Amino acid sequence: MRLVAVCGGVCMLWATLIGTTQLRNRYILPWILGSVLPCYFAGLFTWWHAPSSPVARRLLLTGTWLSIAVAVRHTSALMIRGWGWDLRVEVAGVPLALDFGLQILSRLCDLTVSILVVRLLALLPDGRYVFRHERLVLGALWGLVALPLLLPVAGMQMVTVNLVVFYYPEAWLPGLGAALLVLRCLRARSVGRPDIAALLPFASLAAAVLLARASSRLFRSWQGDDGILYFIGALLGALPYVSIAVTLVYAAFRHRLLGVDIELRRSAVYGSLWLIINSWYLGMALTLGLTAGLYLPVGLSLLIAVVATALFRPLRDRLNALVEQRVFGKRLSRFELLVQFGTTLEHAYDLDRLAPQLATALREGLRLSWVRVRLGGDGLPLYVAEAGEPPPGARPCEEFPLLYGQDALGLIEYGPKADGRRIEEDHDIGGTLARSAALAVHNVRLAAELSARVEEVQRQAAELTASRARIVHAQDTERRRIERRLHDGIQQELVALVAKLALARNRLNRGGDIDTALTDMQDDAYRVIDELRELAHGIHPPVLTDQGLVAAVTSCARRMPIPVTVQSQSSLSGVRFALDIEESAFYLVSEALTNVLKHADAKHVAVRITRDGGRLQVEVADDGVGFPTATTHGSGLTGMRDRTEAVGGELTITSRTGSDTGNGSGTGTVNGAGNGLRTTTGTVIRARLPEQVREESRA
Repeated sequence: MRLVAVCGGVCMLWATLIGTTQLRNRYILPWILGSVLPCYFAGLFTWWHAPSSPVARRLLLTGTWLSIAVAVRHTSALMIRGWGWDLRVEVAGVPLALDFGLQILSRLCDLTVSILVVRLLALLPDGRYVFRHERLVLGALWGLVALPLLLPVAGMQMVTVNLVVFYYPEAWLPGLGAALLVLRCLRARSVGRPDIAALLPFASLAAAVLLARASSRLFRSWQGDDGILYFIGALLGALPYVSIAVTLVYAAFRHRLLGVDIELRRSAVYGSLWLIINSWYLGMALTLGLTAGLYLPVGLSLLIAVVATALFRPLRDRLNALVEQRVFGKRLSRFELLVQFGTTLEHAYDLDRLAPQLATALREGLRLSWVRVRLGGDGLPLYVAEAGEPPPGARPCEEFPLLYGQDALGLIEYGPKADGRRIEEDHDIGGTLARSAALAVHNVRLAAELSARVEEVQRQAAELTASRARIVHAQDTERRRIERRLHDGIQQELVALVAKLALARNRLNRGGDIDTALTDMQDDAYRVIDELRELAHGIHPPVLTDQGLVAAVTSCARRMPIPVTVQSQSSLSGVRFALDIEESAFYLVSEALTNVLKHADAKHVAVRITRDGGRLQVEVADDGVGFPTATTHGSGLTGMRDRTEAVGGELTITSRTGSDTGNGSGTGTVNGAGNGLRTTTGTVIRARLPEQVREESRA
């Protein structure tokens, strides 16, 4: 078969050379480009990848015999008309009609091509016999080879021989091959060959087209026509060879027609089909233009050639687009790719889903071997997605950072194209998608920030509602406590004092001594006054109103039964803060000291009041036993937090118990203020309050 392939190529080149340079025949090049070259190239392609396949071998033989037939036909014409050789000579007194022999040889080649086309079509898809009638019918066709020798001997004119041997077989035998394939498909299921039966729709279509082509020869003999009729005849003549070549090459690649997997780049397959289609297109356009040049002026014939090229171009483009779609799959245009990706970005709320969608869309849209997408950063988690697998150590061909202003929000990088070469438009698409993706990531970041802020506002609103409820409840509880103390304590003291006054009056009326009674009642009155003063101090200490926060805290510390150290910055001297700030700070210290007495078992407490960064900072530290802050939520701690947050402050509590090993939330220095009080246990309560100074203290 190698010799056959070389012979076919040499004959095709020889026919092209002598036809265009010696015979100056305008129709040789269009016929070779439109029929011979597609069929020969398709046969060479299929045989190269499946040399043992009968289908590939028959297709190569068909293309080779087409080349030989053209070479023989034009070589004989060159010898007779171009060189003027007298081919009717006598050798030893015997006349030899060599021109007749060359004509017979040419017709034999043409008939062989038609028989090979029948055998090629009738035995698809594997090229092997399945039914007995196939072997009989296809074997009998070789009997037609004897007709070019027998008919002239029988006295038939050469014109009639040409019609019988070449014209009508070339017209009807391709249709006969398609009809035999239809019969083969209809009987295939009965012998368990569903692969052959599946070809029935395609075989029926081929039979209808090729038999319709043959029927046109009944009404008109296109051979020898001129002008547009010659063009139509040439188009019908090239139809079976081009259609068979394109169909078999596509089926070999796409559906394993040859029984082997063709390991070939898709671009090479597309290039092969493109060459076949465009060779046919060029041949048809040249045929029409050259035909017009025989009868019309040069300018008008050139115009007709241009018009023919324009008329056939939509069909060529449609065939190329169809081949591209079938070989490469559906390929999105730049506009379609951007629209599809824009639709994806409309619902891009999750970077974990957006990253693989972007990588897949870019890889499929640009036909890339691999794409890697990194999304996130600048406050967002990083998500990485890959479409395709890059080779180890592969470096990207293109990189597109995702920038929004000065913020780097990710990176798109991809490797070479899976098929073909990169063009400038691919770079533009990558840059456009990178800018769109950067905007999408920025929107996701804004959405995340907004969601976090909404959650924070909701949390604060919930805490504020709960804090207000607790404050109202605490106020009610405090009022009830005051009412009970007034009712059970001071009121009872006053009732007893009234009773004593009544007894003293009665004694005075009887002339008794009431000095002792008045002294007791005076002591009782002083005791009631002390209780009222203490009650008032618990409600709102007068010293806080009169002298300010530092004095009130110092007064409270003096009444504590354990040592309490109060430290304050000198800049706080004489400074009065807003009433709600002073009350919150004072009651924070008061509640903290109360908790120390109740629960801490502390030996010493340190209170520190400072100003730091525009905030009033109050800190209470003890050396007590400490407590687990994560699980302790008493009413006292909750009340301190509510009071602090109600005025816009922040409260932090750190504590270290004796079981802590240094990984807890406490600190070795209890008050953290450098007062020298160090312990392995203890609690620090620190509040940062807004520094709202009263106008009179500023003055």
